[in-house]
Amino acid sequence: MRSAISWHVYTVSNSAFHLGLIGIVQFVPALALTLVGGAVADSYDRRRIINAAQVVLLVAGAVLYAVTSHGSATLPALYASVLLISSAGAFESPARVALLPGLVPRERFPRAVTISSTNQALAFASGPAIGGVIIAHAGIGAAYATFLVLIVVAFALILMLRPAARSDGPRRQVSLAAIQEGLRFVWTRPVVLGCMTLDMFAVIFGGATALLPIYAKDILQVGARGYGLLSASLEIGALTMAMFLMFKPPIRRAGVTLLFAVVVYGVATMVFGLSRIFPLSIAAYMIAGMADQVSVVMRSTAIQLSTPDELRGRVSSVSMLFIGASNQLGAAESGFVAELTSPTFAVVSGGAACLLVVVLVTLRLPELRRYRVETASA
Repeated sequence: MRSAISWHVYTVSNSAFHLGLIGIVQFVPALALTLVGGAVADSYDRRRIINAAQVVLLVAGAVLYAVTSHGSATLPALYASVLLISSAGAFESPARVALLPGLVPRERFPRAVTISSTNQALAFASGPAIGGVIIAHAGIGAAYATFLVLIVVAFALILMLRPAARSDGPRRQVSLAAIQEGLRFVWTRPVVLGCMTLDMFAVIFGGATALLPIYAKDILQVGARGYGLLSASLEIGALTMAMFLMFKPPIRRAGVTLLFAVVVYGVATMVFGLSRIFPLSIAAYMIAGMADQVSVVMRSTAIQLSTPDELRGRVSSVSMLFIGASNQLGAAESGFVAELTSPTFAVVSGGAACLLVVVLVTLRLPELRRYRVETASA
């Protein structure tokens, strides 16, 4: 859905600025609602929260399909749908992340994170590629219709999931005090804070996703089908790395591994920004995806294993807020810098800034560098 909307916005506007504006529209509800979503996830059935969010996504997809089918798709309509989707994600994401630790024993959680991220990478890899083919052959409306079908399937599968057993820890009501408790926990845990900070600032500067329509259409000149492959290459790389991680022992030196992965991500982003050869662009973006997948597994494992169950919804919401800031503000940063300078400068300078972030986090939060995963039960 994300790649389809980005392509649609660029087709309508032909503007890097409007691609960047998508990030701002996504970030506003994330900023306003994600912490509330985390408190809700710690107070109510997380499975039901996820399904309620799926209903909102279904409505957003229906609106997109309707306006596109009637030839009335305007930028305000597209941005309104993005706003609705982001609002649903503010509640769905903390509930989904907090649900997983309750489904598996602690000693198996690193493996569960790898499997979960593999499934997500598979979806992210196949989605843009299939979307690009659908857009090229049947139009953007067909891509939205496919999204509707998949949401219905997801809703049915979540209904089949048995609710996870909750711990005997205290359950807080949704309140400002409950939200502040989650924030205090993050602030006083250097490893958790370091993981979130590294992700936010590295991706804000190092992301190139928002500019992919420009690279596909104007720089590499590969059209909608090439755009789908380019969008999918990041997730194909992530999927490849996820499959590799599934068949090797869990990584214990998570801190050092996380920092090294972000360095590789920044370098690969710079290569992608400079490339004018489509296969090289695909390869560079795949490597960025592989590095990002390692980062995802290390961050998720460290954060969730460092957090008690009664706080996981709220801590996950803080993490989602950091991730939302990195993705949405990163998209805005890329679009605005590209509009003022050039797409190449925006991507390459962002990759360089990503490397600088790694250096600063390493120096300021040495606890993250020393962090190791301990899976023995407390």
